[in-house]
Amino acid sequence: MTTSHTDPFFTPDPETTAASRIADFARYVGLDGVDYAALHRWSVTHLETFWGAVWEYFDIDADTPYEQVLAEQRMPGARWFPGATLNYARHALRNLADDDVAIVALDETGSGYEVTGERLRALVASVAATLRDLGVGRGDRVVGYLPNTAHAIVAFLAAASLGAVWSVCGQDYAPKAAADRFAQLEPTVLIAADGYLFNGTTHDRREAALELARALPTLKATVLVDHVGLPALSENYPSLVLPWEDASTRAEQLICVPVPFDHPLWVVFSSGTTGLPKGIVHGHGGVLLEHLKTLGLHSDLGPGDRLLWYTTTHWMMWNLVASTLLTGATTCTYDGSPVPFAEPDVLWELASRHRVTVFGTSPQYLLAMAKFGIDPSVYDLSSIRVVGCTGSALPASAYPWVRDHVGEGVLLASISGGTDIVSGFAGSAPNTPVWAGELSAPHLGVALAAYDAEGMPVVDQVGELVVTRPMPSMPLSFWNDPDGTRYRDAYFSSYPDVWRHGDWITITGHGSVIIHGRSDSTLNRNGVRLGSADIHDAVERLPEIAEALVIGVEEPDGGYWMPLFVVPAPGIELDNALCERIKDAIRTGASPRHVPDEVRQVPGIPHTRTGKKLEVPVKRLLQGAPAEQVVNPATVDAPELIDYYAGLGEERRKGRAIA
Repeated sequence: MTTSHTDPFFTPDPETTAASRIADFARYVGLDGVDYAALHRWSVTHLETFWGAVWEYFDIDADTPYEQVLAEQRMPGARWFPGATLNYARHALRNLADDDVAIVALDETGSGYEVTGERLRALVASVAATLRDLGVGRGDRVVGYLPNTAHAIVAFLAAASLGAVWSVCGQDYAPKAAADRFAQLEPTVLIAADGYLFNGTTHDRREAALELARALPTLKATVLVDHVGLPALSENYPSLVLPWEDASTRAEQLICVPVPFDHPLWVVFSSGTTGLPKGIVHGHGGVLLEHLKTLGLHSDLGPGDRLLWYTTTHWMMWNLVASTLLTGATTCTYDGSPVPFAEPDVLWELASRHRVTVFGTSPQYLLAMAKFGIDPSVYDLSSIRVVGCTGSALPASAYPWVRDHVGEGVLLASISGGTDIVSGFAGSAPNTPVWAGELSAPHLGVALAAYDAEGMPVVDQVGELVVTRPMPSMPLSFWNDPDGTRYRDAYFSSYPDVWRHGDWITITGHGSVIIHGRSDSTLNRNGVRLGSADIHDAVERLPEIAEALVIGVEEPDGGYWMPLFVVPAPGIELDNALCERIKDAIRTGASPRHVPDEVRQVPGIPHTRTGKKLEVPVKRLLQGAPAEQVVNPATVDAPELIDYYAGLGEERRKGRAIA
């Protein structure tokens, strides 16, 4: 298990803390001078007072006032701010002066352009008027097949301003995979780009956009975005086609339609490794408050700041990239590979050139920078005060690297959350210490606990991540789940009235949170639960290993097989000496109990398209479950690996049968 240390790796500067927005918020609620732990306790003990204060502190502009903060505290089904009507898009656009830079649109070539507040409002007003003329109104669905560009943010805000429901996915998704999501929504309008950039290649997605449009029979129109400069295809779409240029250049007045607090804002889809992906519905008000809290208080974003967070449009981090505008800060979009062959450190160069204050990435990115000797300190990174990191557990080894290569005063904020709440459960803030390999604390307003098998909270022990009180951004529902059965089964089947997220965590005695991996893929060796993340951390620190995956397989005869699959770095082969180094790294970095039964070289580790390792599907394939019942190939980054792991399972079972 990851070891928790009592001495912090990083302690925030008192002057920086005092000048932060979270300190100002504490003063606003009469808790001046308290530490983060006390502020958090207050936020979950006085839940209604806390969220009411967030509403007032950020000056929420409601068309009609709310009757009370929380009418019903039950989960699921909490009723937040009944009576209030508002609009997310109005808040995203209201804090930007005409000359302020709202969006910096960047790509992997290093080029880009700026969109001012005045220009953004004009673009949103024009596209909203176009959508309205195409029959889009309150509750209708608008979908995007788009890379992470300014066009995607404009289209989203235009749909939201009308009270329409937005959903988007990246163009690396095959048309069928995109249709598996969008067809469920019965959309009125599709907005699609001609292509995207990745690793020095322009990917032509015109035919894919045509195929997707044909798979969506409810479309009244398709808007085509000229992003990479490819000429329009002559083939006819099955519905009206409109160039983005025509949709976005009208002189119109922006009108944001007031909607109830819990009116649907967007549908984000789960990874959907089996069956159709689940559409998770979030509301205008819940997202507005949650993102103002997360970005404004925890990330300390406000006017004059700039956020650059590498993401694709189908990862929930894109939603936070768009929500940066709520705080009055500038958001940077980025189209391309995070480490393009031509310039693998381009994100750092862009962060330097555009004076980024919050730089967001993934553990894999930081580990790759260290492993391949890339030194971002050759650039002036003095504007960066926060490096955010999410997607999986950030190993302790990454913390000294960020300090040494980005800056000693930089807050390395490891965050854990989910598409489910489109935000974080735990992370850091300007007034929290940081322990290497740990998340500093639960987020404000998040009643986080670790439950043991009996449903009792535990400290300094591994337990299930649960949330015991409601959050405004918990899903309104799942799409096409009229009686809420799938929603309740997903989160509330284990502990009635308590949200079970599906992660193993430890809440330490000093209040930090350690993530051990998904609880449904937990290793259980001789009755002892082990976190896969602890093994991955130890192995992936080795320069010879590009990636690793450990699986615990219960076998029919009562046996337990725990193999470790590794992908060596380029030019490296797994031999006996390397195998012993791997086992020794696990033995010293985790414990002797974590050492696997065998280490095997594999051609790759399969992931969801948002980058999560497919631990449970691989386990089921190794156990002999039919591939078609285990995983949808359209949701996997390398579908050919499905057959590979199924074959390994068959090979294992045959060997045991012979023995």
